[in-house]
Amino acid sequence: MGRPALDEEIAAWDVDVLPDGTGLPEGSGDVLTGEEIFAEKCAACHGDFAEGVGNWPKLAGGWDTLDRKDPVKTVGSYWPYLSTVWDYVHRSMPFGAAQTLTDDEVYAITAYILYSNDIVDEEFTLSHETFLDVEMPNAEGFIIDDRAETEYAQWRAEPCMENCKDSVEITMRATVLDVTPEEEGSPEEEFQEDATEVNEDAPEAATEEAQEVEEASAAEAAPVKETAAALDPELVAAGERVFKKCKSCHQVGEGAENRTGPALNGIVGHPAGAMEGFKYSKALEEAGQAGLVWTEEELKAFLEKPRDYLKGTKMSFSGLRKEDDQAAIVEYLKSFDAE
Repeated sequence: MGRPALDEEIAAWDVDVLPDGTGLPEGSGDVLTGEEIFAEKCAACHGDFAEGVGNWPKLAGGWDTLDRKDPVKTVGSYWPYLSTVWDYVHRSMPFGAAQTLTDDEVYAITAYILYSNDIVDEEFTLSHETFLDVEMPNAEGFIIDDRAETEYAQWRAEPCMENCKDSVEITMRATVLDVTPEEEGSPEEEFQEDATEVNEDAPEAATEEAQEVEEASAAEAAPVKETAAALDPELVAAGERVFKKCKSCHQVGEGAENRTGPALNGIVGHPAGAMEGFKYSKALEEAGQAGLVWTEEELKAFLEKPRDYLKGTKMSFSGLRKEDDQAAIVEYLKSFDAE
């Protein structure tokens, strides 16, 4: 505008935070405070457990997926610098109300996101002093992009853009993305018609036979209540702490009621999908009817990655990565008998 910028004008824009902590303001926030703030200001889009809602981004989970075709890139699985998390929350969140959070609230939210990814424990307090103590799991997962110097010269040239092919034909149809124009008599329609004919002609006896087999399996799978054993008090106490990740959806103890998830009194050794008064997903109901019982080992496997364990479950929790946490929460649940 024809004049030097004022110091206060520069300060208003100079809000970025660098990986070495440069730019961080003084302040602090603990995990439990962050959980409350996150539930109030972030969970509508990112879920109570940072697992994402609908198409909004997942902030937790995705461990060990970066070598897959469709990696889940979250703060825990992908982001190399904690400064990026703090900086982005500070600048741009909550959606529609950017820069309304105090510095302490940003510290607390960032601490809760770290906790949701099992990077810190529930007693952790993030501050400008402890910031560099946090080690991000994927900090060493990036390399310098030197393609401009090492590769571009090998293939960069003026494209001809002429006579590339004699004719152009559609060889595949992107129906999943809904971008290929519909045509009468398309391969998809023919396939659907053929499938309909097959389904209509399928003998009813096969369906009845399958149903009889399923009913017989369910009848044979009587509930297996695990033998009562002395509980480990230290493990139970550890499980109570881990259960804080679950209590927004589940209740245990005297007067426990079904909420977003079922009450969990007596869950260990109980048939799956059979807690009275709760409407389960179809997938879990069918698993229970097929004989699934929540033994200690089955519970641990489910808690590690619920959606991988049972496709179609309504459980949105991304899972407990640590085996110690799985064992602790199962021991804690064992301490509550069915009422």
